[in-house]
Amino acid sequence: MKKVSNVFWVAAPITIVFIIWGIIPHSVLPNGNLDNVTSIVQTYLVDKFGWFYLLTATGFLIFSIYLIFSKYGNIKLGKPGDKPEYNYLTWFAMLFSAGMGIGLVFWGAAEPLSHFHSPPYGDAETSDAAKTALQYSFFHWGLHPWAIYATIALALAYFKFRKQAPGVVSAILEPLFGDHIRGRWGTLVDFIVVFATVFGVASSLGFGAIQISGGIRFLTGMDQTIVLQLIIIGIVTVLYLTSAMTGLNKGIKYLSNANLILAFLLMVFLLFAGPTTYILNLFTTSFGSYIQNLPSMSFRMTPFNEDNTTWIKDWTIFYWAWWLSWSPFVGTFIARVSRGRTIREFVLGVLLVPTIFGALWFTVFGGSAINLEYFQGANIQADVNEIGTEAALFSVLENYPFAIVMTIIAILLITTFFITSADSATFVLGMQTTNGSLYPPNIVKLIWGLLQSSAAAVLLWQGGLQALQTASIIVAFPFAFIMILVIASLIKSFRAEAKDIDLYRRR
Repeated sequence: MKKVSNVFWVAAPITIVFIIWGIIPHSVLPNGNLDNVTSIVQTYLVDKFGWFYLLTATGFLIFSIYLIFSKYGNIKLGKPGDKPEYNYLTWFAMLFSAGMGIGLVFWGAAEPLSHFHSPPYGDAETSDAAKTALQYSFFHWGLHPWAIYATIALALAYFKFRKQAPGVVSAILEPLFGDHIRGRWGTLVDFIVVFATVFGVASSLGFGAIQISGGIRFLTGMDQTIVLQLIIIGIVTVLYLTSAMTGLNKGIKYLSNANLILAFLLMVFLLFAGPTTYILNLFTTSFGSYIQNLPSMSFRMTPFNEDNTTWIKDWTIFYWAWWLSWSPFVGTFIARVSRGRTIREFVLGVLLVPTIFGALWFTVFGGSAINLEYFQGANIQADVNEIGTEAALFSVLENYPFAIVMTIIAILLITTFFITSADSATFVLGMQTTNGSLYPPNIVKLIWGLLQSSAAAVLLWQGGLQALQTASIIVAFPFAFIMILVIASLIKSFRAEAKDIDLYRRR
């Protein structure tokens, strides 16, 4: 424990305090329990600063696109002779698994189906509603979230591998604030990163356990009890801690590749077992609509329509805050596996590949769900209303051949995504609490892994997972300002480097 920084000694106790706060029942603190307090704060932020979330997320996308075409695109994330540590397939698999893999499985059928029944505008359950449902699913999981990830990941990789700075977020701000950022302000910045990571991943672990138990219910008819979900968390905890102890180049690497293979197999099966022509036509028209309407969706607020405003708050603004809260974790991990790539190569890879794959995923699963309801009279939404959002995927699969086999593969996929997300998070938390060490001690990763799982298990048991997710999202608000400073620091460093290169060439 000699390598740990002050951030560890601040973040670990506060994490424990929040877990304890989350399990205090309403009867003890009727107005001051975690769920109530976080809901009030989150509602205030969304009501008053929804425009800010929209503008900042879009600003990060504009900045990312600018870097692709700028003169800085050839700068390498590392020393001039550094080569990429991972091939393209492994690199894409790792960043995709850490970024949003389990979320895609959870929401792949459920989100388009929800938008089909409750669209952002227009009439529900129509052909236009189907296209709009896919268009907004692409929007929520496409270029904007990956631009947020790309911005913070690029900054971390650039300063760590090219400038040999510590691999922590506070070190990125040193060009702006000098040595002042190494004190209490730097500790505060890195604490925000750790807090968002712990509670963001813990809430995802809880929701992952809920979906795995939902799959088991579809397979066996077993009741979806809290005991079953806690057992799932316990088993997965052992698996991901075992993986974390093996290091980045074994556990996470192999599991990420396995994730990509399983996801591809499941998607290809449903593509060809389902209405193939319909799905491909829907993908083409929806993706075209997404690109065509990207500018208007990026700035869409509805000051004259309260109903549409509620939809935007519940979906778009919620997502932008959620991706911001996840960006320190995902950004740190993507940075760690991206040494040796140029800025242009990095940004193109991070933006385009996951966006296109994610759009195809939503079309295959969401399009199949809508097709079953629109053309075949199925009622997938009824299962969602009765059981929960986790039922959407399994309800779709049971309408196609080999339903049991495909459900088992889906459960395996959720489990491996579950493991890689938690595994990656323990690695990132280890880095952020050991002054950016690329090889954090196993004992530090073990402590953070146990804290994550404990938070997920205890709050799942007490019904406080939503409060945990909301607490994580609240942290996204101050972190958005940190991200703006990150861009300013990056531009300042790029300009200084470009000036040095020009002076060298003139000699």
